[in-house]
Amino acid sequence: MTSTRNGHPQHAEVDQVAETLASAGVRYAAISFVDMHGKPKSKMVPLAHLGQAAYGSEMFTGAALDGVPQDVNDDEVAPHPDLGRAIIMPFNREIAWFPGDLWIGDTPFEACSRQILKRVASDAESLGYTFNLGIETEFFLLSDSSGGPVPASPDDNLDKPCYDLRTMLHNFGVVDEIVTAMNELGWDVYSFDHEDGNGQFETDFTYTDVVSMADRFVFFRMMVGEIARKHGLFASWMPKPFADRTGSGAHFNMSLADAAGVNLFAADDDPRGCGLSELGYQFIAGVLRHAPAICAVIAPTVNSYKRLVKQGSMSGLTWAPIFACYGDNNRTNMLRIPRGGGRVECRAADSANNPYLGAALMLAAGLEGIREGLDPGEPNRDNLYRLSEAELQDRGITWLPRSLGEAIEVLDADPLARSVFGDAMFTSFLDEKRAEWNSYNAHVSSWESDRYLRFF
Repeated sequence: MTSTRNGHPQHAEVDQVAETLASAGVRYAAISFVDMHGKPKSKMVPLAHLGQAAYGSEMFTGAALDGVPQDVNDDEVAPHPDLGRAIIMPFNREIAWFPGDLWIGDTPFEACSRQILKRVASDAESLGYTFNLGIETEFFLLSDSSGGPVPASPDDNLDKPCYDLRTMLHNFGVVDEIVTAMNELGWDVYSFDHEDGNGQFETDFTYTDVVSMADRFVFFRMMVGEIARKHGLFASWMPKPFADRTGSGAHFNMSLADAAGVNLFAADDDPRGCGLSELGYQFIAGVLRHAPAICAVIAPTVNSYKRLVKQGSMSGLTWAPIFACYGDNNRTNMLRIPRGGGRVECRAADSANNPYLGAALMLAAGLEGIREGLDPGEPNRDNLYRLSEAELQDRGITWLPRSLGEAIEVLDADPLARSVFGDAMFTSFLDEKRAEWNSYNAHVSSWESDRYLRFF
């Protein structure tokens, strides 16, 4: 039962939640929200004070954090814990983590990342849709050395480490602890492997509704980091930490379901042969219309665009998407329909994204495609890396942004993004990312020194 007090949600079940957690040995609640980057912030309260926290008793100065658009003289924001989504930390069972929504007094805070996603998810629900999302989590487990970061098992420096069983076994202790924790939380891991970078791993777990998946991704990054610390390692979510290895994506696997949970993207009689419904193709068309702007949010760092290249300082191709297009099982498209159909995978998203903002903009674009009945054209089934510029133009295939600076300018010009984020978050995001891009451009790198310091 939910009632209200002074405009705030009052959860009649708060005492029951606290009692259940206490019986499990929990002593503290971490009332959490994210900054603009998707990093969790929190105040801790003893479990006996969870009821007060449910009314927003724990206040934050938004101006002290990245991308919480407030001035120092503004009223403080307060996270209201989502009581039904508590996670007992597997790495510290005395603490329960609550994802929260930011409020100011009796009013939801418009620029809260989670509130932004919930608004778009509610828009989808008004049309009869539930947006389901799965995120493939890729990350590096590294240790520090005098020469810089090295893979978790530094002796495993292989030319072709992808899917290597021996390397997985050499890191099994830490990876098993991560997977065990995920399954303890009910996330249903169905596979995990060593990826194409030394020390790089991927875990795949079952999809769920978009807000729950965004919560899980935020918690997962924190959890992996804490478990890695126990093993003398650190986890890196940098999209491209090593120039000669593939980067870390966070592929979004997306579908819409009806009220009964039936997958509305699945189709047995798809004339285009991808196993996708007309609704799914309309969704794709909407995403492609806004793909360059979406990139600024799902690939949000300077480093992200060193992952989104066909070939850099690597011996082979990157498999990364660089074009705004779609296809079947072909991995050179930004949007891929995996074999069997029924879902759409966005391969441009990387492990540094704020999943609330990224999913909100992706969903809004897809809904626009559905409302307007857009058509994405025929799927691309060949290796797009091998096409000439003229051939790409003939097909109407455009490049994704090649730098954060380019992506930010496209985002600035896209009215959908402003309508989704609201003026305050939209302006804050642009300002933060422009400052990041300008700082990067002003930095003198070791590459420049190596090349030019004694050039003449």
